[in-house]
Amino acid sequence: MAKHVCPWWLAYTFDNPLRRIFHKPEEMFAPYLREGMTAIDLGCGMGYFSIGMAKLVGDTGKILSVDLQQQMLDTLMRRAGKAGVAGRITPLRCEENNIGNHDEVDFALAFWMAHETPDEGRFLQQVQAILKKSGKLLLAEPKLHVTGGEFQKTLAIAQKTGLERIGSPIIALSHAALLEKP
Repeated sequence: MAKHVCPWWLAYTFDNPLRRIFHKPEEMFAPYLREGMTAIDLGCGMGYFSIGMAKLVGDTGKILSVDLQQQMLDTLMRRAGKAGVAGRITPLRCEENNIGNHDEVDFALAFWMAHETPDEGRFLQQVQAILKKSGKLLLAEPKLHVTGGEFQKTLAIAQKTGLERIGSPIIALSHAALLEKP
């Protein structure tokens, strides 16, 4: 059983227009995404980051948006349609301990969700398996729920899966690390 999964209705409290003050997807992901890339947004929620990522990968790129809750995916696709990027996003419902089988990706995002997985090691192994060689994982956890020590433990687990830490991006309200598959 997952440690705690944010219910779909609670997502509106933090996934709203005021969030752009702290988290600007196009700016956050511009160093990692280019036209034509494939990316995966794990625990995508209502699509705040998926939509921003879809703008960066352009018409030839693809975003796989993965979530446990169908309500989140339905809301994501409504929002993506309004933003004009629905054709670039594939919504995928996953299981609590399995992100599913996917094509290899250039970039993976696990934003404020790894602490919700029932087995972080298994989760990170699955992410590592779908990353292309030199593929990147941006891992961010909320400082309000995850201590610095807990985040360091997650990074140690990621290293055991074969991911290497190559950066520490500064993301508001978050512990964050950029990892790469060598």
